[in-house]
Amino acid sequence: MHRLKRSLGTRVIPLISVFAAFSFVVMIFNVPLPGGTTGHALGVAVAAIVLGPWGSMLAISIAIAIQALFFGDGGITTLGANCFNMAIVGSLVAYGTFRLVAVGAGTKSRRRVVAAAIAGYVAINASALLAAVEFGIQPLLFHDASGTPLYAPYPIRIAIPAMMIGHLTFAGLAEAIISAGMVAYLQRTDLGLLRGLGGQSGNQMQIAPPIAQTSSQKPLWWAVGLLMLATPLGILAAGTAWGEWSAQDLANPQVRAEIERTAGNKALPFSVPRGLQSLSQWWTAPFPGYAPKFIKSPTVGYLLSAMFGVGFLVLVSLLTFAATKKRRRRELAS
Repeated sequence: MHRLKRSLGTRVIPLISVFAAFSFVVMIFNVPLPGGTTGHALGVAVAAIVLGPWGSMLAISIAIAIQALFFGDGGITTLGANCFNMAIVGSLVAYGTFRLVAVGAGTKSRRRVVAAAIAGYVAINASALLAAVEFGIQPLLFHDASGTPLYAPYPIRIAIPAMMIGHLTFAGLAEAIISAGMVAYLQRTDLGLLRGLGGQSGNQMQIAPPIAQTSSQKPLWWAVGLLMLATPLGILAAGTAWGEWSAQDLANPQVRAEIERTAGNKALPFSVPRGLQSLSQWWTAPFPGYAPKFIKSPTVGYLLSAMFGVGFLVLVSLLTFAATKKRRRRELAS
């Protein structure tokens, strides 16, 4: 927290907002995975490369929080676990992997592009493995007197293969392509955003590298805008992410059959897990599933949801930057 406070009020605030927006948009693209489920990329590697691990943690956490609060994606009760898996561990793994693979490479080097791809692939799979373990230990830790799971229904021997097969293949590949593509894009459009990391010495970790004063966020915002316009493609991948099942899903015979198939034909508990049913009443997202109720078209709803999320981040960024700038002026005047 001390490192975050030291950096607020600098150019890092708009950079954090643009990477939060980038991650938010990337995460609402659904990728079809083996077994009929879906997954998504994170955008964590490029955030860690430009912002450093601490800034990346903040940016990815903001994106995850917006998804949970407004769209019910991931859920409120799992917000802490999701931030730990994707934002904290994902950022640290991506940063460390990139530094290891790209050591000694020039800013324009192709090895940095390769390093970004590897960093993204390793980071998303590290996050997925943690999530799989968290799913898998719940039946052991949380069950009723008869042994029926209260929350996640499948043990670790089922959860890890079910999660990792899709992430080691399609989702990991998507993260690698996005990470490499963004670094290659920044190499052509704004080297200032990539020079900071190479300028750091040793194993020092900062919230953000010393960004060149001539760099701009315009290339990044263009990338976010283009991705945002393409977000309706995310609804083409049918299915639910493995483990992200609502009480309604587990009560639906058709969805139950799909869940059992993706879990190696292992039967679910006969009734909806009692703990899951209770927690499902805690929060109702205003736009669940990126489908506002007043919008009939799923395509339009998805696009408007992406625009809302990005616009909300821009507004919060502007207000935070203005407030921080005003506070700094008062501190200098006193």
